[in-house]
Amino acid sequence: MSAPAGTLEDRMQIRQLLAAIARGEDRRERALLEAAFWPDAVIDFGVFRGTFAEYLGWVVPGDPALPVTLHTLGQSYFQFRGEEARVETHVVSYHRVRAAGGDRDTAIGGRYLDRFTRRGGEWRLAERTMLYDWYREFGLAADWAAGVMGHPLPPGYVGRGAEDASRAFFATGEAD
Repeated sequence: MSAPAGTLEDRMQIRQLLAAIARGEDRRERALLEAAFWPDAVIDFGVFRGTFAEYLGWVVPGDPALPVTLHTLGQSYFQFRGEEARVETHVVSYHRVRAAGGDRDTAIGGRYLDRFTRRGGEWRLAERTMLYDWYREFGLAADWAAGVMGHPLPPGYVGRGAEDASRAFFATGEAD
């Protein structure tokens, strides 16, 4: 089987964009998302379909009913056609959902069908569709106030909010 076209550098740039999008969504970081999507991009999650500007309004600052999300990326399959790359990436996303009776933990397994385009030598996402493979509700969420295995956790170790310790970790360095 011959490998699809596209250099290792192209693949690495696209994988870095995929990771930036996941991080941007989880931390509601507008700048990461703006650098990864073309302004004319279209996004379709089934439960949401819209322009990139509408997507930003949906993701940043995020739904208060979803205080914590975590998108974990799996393998990606690439097909290159000139200045376009079609990429399928497996994803498992965790969501903490605020609900009457207490927060609940849920997970979704699926795949992103992404169309990246290279314009002026730069890859960015032009179109994303989410396909859903499974969904799991775990019931009442863990109570992080109790710590982990009986040990309390200091601020910054739990969640994805403004106090997320990874913000300070990356704040001193320049993005690649």
